[in-house]
Amino acid sequence: MTHRNVRPGAESRAVAAQAVFQVVEQGRSLSQALPSLNKHLEPRDKGMAQALAYGTLRYLPALNFMVGELISKPLKGELKILHSLLLVGAYQLVYMGSAEHAAVSATVDAAVLLKRGKQKGLVNGVLRNLQRQLPELQQQLARKPALLHNHPRWLSDLITQHYPAQAEAIFTANNGQAPMWLRINSRYTNRAEYLQLLSDAGIEAITEAPLETAIQLVQAVDVQQLPHFQDGWVSVQDIAAQHAAWLLNAQAGERILDCCAAPGGKTAHILEQQPEAQVLAIDADAPRLQRVHDNLKRLKLNAEVRQADATNTEWWNGQLFDRILLDAPCSATGVIRRHPDIKWLRRDSDIAELVHIQQQILNALWPTLKPGGTLLYATCSILAEENTSQIEAFKQAHSDAIAVATKPDGAVEWQWLPGDNNGDGFYYAKLEKRK
Repeated sequence: MTHRNVRPGAESRAVAAQAVFQVVEQGRSLSQALPSLNKHLEPRDKGMAQALAYGTLRYLPALNFMVGELISKPLKGELKILHSLLLVGAYQLVYMGSAEHAAVSATVDAAVLLKRGKQKGLVNGVLRNLQRQLPELQQQLARKPALLHNHPRWLSDLITQHYPAQAEAIFTANNGQAPMWLRINSRYTNRAEYLQLLSDAGIEAITEAPLETAIQLVQAVDVQQLPHFQDGWVSVQDIAAQHAAWLLNAQAGERILDCCAAPGGKTAHILEQQPEAQVLAIDADAPRLQRVHDNLKRLKLNAEVRQADATNTEWWNGQLFDRILLDAPCSATGVIRRHPDIKWLRRDSDIAELVHIQQQILNALWPTLKPGGTLLYATCSILAEENTSQIEAFKQAHSDAIAVATKPDGAVEWQWLPGDNNGDGFYYAKLEKRK
């Protein structure tokens, strides 16, 4: 994609525009689109392309409105990619606080890289008009709260319905950037020692956290910069997700099932806490299971890892489990800060389908649990259909399922909202099987 005549930064803008286009027009996720698009970029440009693509998707409705007001007719067919490029240009000017001249010229040059050099004048004209008319456009936006939420209508309606008092805070949290959380491997180090190592490496961290294994970084860094990362001393995992292994509380010698385990962060955490547990990690997705193997290898941990469909028990050998962690497939509405493309890839109709799959898995796993055993149900969703309602329905259908405390205050379910303790949106419920 390199051209001698384009200015620095044009390549990252072109890649960001293509990534946004693939998400919005082709339904690909950013984690699928970006690696293939940005592999030829320098590290700095790679970071810029990622920041632009993520940011543009965070503020998509507001940006669409502004760009739409400034073009005389919608860009269709081969020109549609230019609409994505204009969104990327607008994001820099409106939300990123980029140096205006550099942002506009690099975005205009990106049109050449996208083989739309004849439309450079159009891109330049729209972005210059945006600079001039921004105060007026922002006033118009302020009168359209639905656009300011920057969520699809169906999702903002659901959030408002479930959380009337917290909805605004949820929208704000979802449109922000998630912090980078680390999980210390207590087999090798402790928090105080690792905080010192970070400080020695010039990496700023926050010293307070609700778990003794957790550290929040002031700014995200490449994992390779983390002291002893390759030696397995530390992993990247959100504070909300770190609670899973603590709540499961595996004991030495117990048979543990980690269901829907990929990419393996929770599997590893269970074994870091209790290396003597016998863990079976299953997931239906073969390529993602490779990451479970990679994680375990880096952390020097052992688990049995198997590809299996958890909606049935064809994979099961009949030996009962002492504890089961079910990190159920879900809408991922709690991790929009990390994956803003979720807002545009999810459909209203997906929710009922996901609820059905969760129900199938719960029903399939329950017979594999010992009487007296514990099943920890977890999702990264904030929707009641997948959480509270799902567990209520399960308890009604299974008289031997007893809900036990998950929350420190003794509550039987724990719904984290995005931003609680600076963590992701997450749900936990713990069920014990009556003896």
